[in-house]
Amino acid sequence: MSTTTNHVQWPASLWAAQTPPGPDLPALQGSQHADVVIIGGGFTGLSTALHLRESGTDVAIVEAMEPGWGASGRNNGQVIPTLSRPDPEDLIARHGAAGERFVAMLRDSASTLFDTVRRYNIDAEHEQAGWVQPVHTPGRIKIAERRFKQWSKFGAQVELLSRDQAREMLGSDAWHGGFWNKTGGHINPLALVRGLARTVLSLGGRIYARSPVIDFKRQGDRWVVRTAQGELSARALVLASNAYSGEFSKALAPDIAHEVMPVLSWQMATQPLSDNVRKTIIPDRQAMSDTHGELYFARYDARNRLVTGGAVIGPGNKAERLKARVAERLQRLWPQIGEVRFDYVWNGYVGMTTDYMPRIHRLGPDAYGWTGCNGRAVALTIPLGAELAKAVRGVPAGELALPFTEPVKIPAHALLRPFAPLMLLLYRYRDAREIA
Repeated sequence: MSTTTNHVQWPASLWAAQTPPGPDLPALQGSQHADVVIIGGGFTGLSTALHLRESGTDVAIVEAMEPGWGASGRNNGQVIPTLSRPDPEDLIARHGAAGERFVAMLRDSASTLFDTVRRYNIDAEHEQAGWVQPVHTPGRIKIAERRFKQWSKFGAQVELLSRDQAREMLGSDAWHGGFWNKTGGHINPLALVRGLARTVLSLGGRIYARSPVIDFKRQGDRWVVRTAQGELSARALVLASNAYSGEFSKALAPDIAHEVMPVLSWQMATQPLSDNVRKTIIPDRQAMSDTHGELYFARYDARNRLVTGGAVIGPGNKAERLKARVAERLQRLWPQIGEVRFDYVWNGYVGMTTDYMPRIHRLGPDAYGWTGCNGRAVALTIPLGAELAKAVRGVPAGELALPFTEPVKIPAHALLRPFAPLMLLLYRYRDAREIA
C-alpha cells in the first residue's frame, strides 16, 4: 500500500515503507525573501542548498510535494559515476574545456556522494561496494573496453573484467565480461534525501513543502517564485525539478520541460534472500546494471532484498505483468535464486534526452537550471549541486564544471510523449543483435 505523511500520498515503494519520516515542513504562505531560492527538493536542490549554507548563504527551497517524493526518492539507488551512454571523449568533443571539468566532476561523483553522507552522518544504508556494467553479448565487450580506456585516461578507479571475473563477481554465466568502477555503490535514496533535508535545516536553511510553483519571473533585480498561497523573492534562482518540471504547472519552465521526455521507470524489490542464496548472487554486494537497452539491473538493500526493475508497455495490469517478466529474468540470470516473489513494485519518471546528455542552462541573471538525468542522477546531482551553488555565488563560468547550453525543445513533445514507451521495442530489437 502507499503511505501518507504530511498530507502527501507516497508511492508504495520499498524506500517509503522502510525509511523513517522526513522532517515536518511548512508550506510557503505569504510573502517571503531569501538570497537564493531553489525550486525542487530532490537531490539537486538539497545539495545546492547544503553547499550554499556551508558558505553562509541564505537559501530557501520550494518543493511541490515533500523532499524525495519525485525521482530522487523513487529510483533504484545505484550510485554510478558515469553517464548512461556518453563517455569522456563525447563530453569534451561537445563542450571543450567545460566538458573536461564536467568529466572530472563526474569521475569523482560517487565518492563525493559517499563522502557527504559520511561527513554529515546521514543514515542512508550506503554501501560503496562498486558498480559493475557487465556486457550481455561477446561483441559488446567493445563497450567495456572503450569505457575502461577513456575513464582510465582521466584517472577513474576502473577495471576491465574478463568473462571469468564477471562470473565470479556476479554469480552468473549470463555475461561476457564487463567494466567495473570501484568508487560506485548503492544507497537508500529516500533516506539520503531526508538526511540531506535534515542537514540543510540544521545549517539554517529553509524548506517549504506541499507548495507547487506556478511560475517564476524576473521583477527588477529579483526573482519572484509564485505558488497558490504565497511567493518568495530572491537575488538568485536554481531550477532543480528535472523530469517533473512540467508535471505541476505547464507555465513553470516549458522550454526545459519540453527538452526531456519523462518516461516511467519501474522498480521492484524481492522478499529478503536467504544468507546461503545471497552469498552466491553478487556476493560482494556491488551495484550492477548491464548493456541492455531494456536494462538488466540489481543491487541489495540493507535487508538483503534484491532491488531490480524492468519495463513494460501496453494495457493491462502492468505491475503483475512486470512481476512475471522480471521473476523469469532473475531465474534465468541466477537459477539458484529459486522462486521469486516481490514485496514492492513502484514507478517514477526519468527525464530522458535525445542524446542521453544532461542539459545545464543559464536562465537569466543569477539563475540556473538543469534537466535530463537519463537514469544517472544519484551520483551526479550531489557534486552538481555544489557547482550550482558556486554559480549563484558568482564564481566565473570558466571555473565551473557546468557545460551550459541553450534549451532545445523536442519537436511535437506533447504528441510524442504517449508513444515514448514504444522505444522499448527498438531497445529489444537492438539488444538481440550482436555488435560486429
